[in-house]
Amino acid sequence: MLRVIFEILLPLILPTVLYLAAVRLAALAGRGGAVRQAPLPWLWLAGAGVLLLAVMLVVVNVGFGTAERGVYVPPRWTDGHIVPGHVEPGPGP
Repeated sequence: MLRVIFEILLPLILPTVLYLAAVRLAALAGRGGAVRQAPLPWLWLAGAGVLLLAVMLVVVNVGFGTAERGVYVPPRWTDGHIVPGHVEPGPGP
């Protein structure tokens, strides 16, 4: 669940949250007068969110992990204990 939040939800909503925070700070910094707000730039915020999401997915999928050569042996139960999964060296796929 945290992976979904950090990889998908956060990049999509981050531009909008930052924009709304900047508008709120501008209103608080005003000298008692009303701050005139332009309509929300929804198209730009959605585009920035989708772009940030695409960058995040590329970084996560391409940037982490290394290719292992060999054969994967799944975890198994042997002599009363669990032998963890591992990669045995050998010809890879």
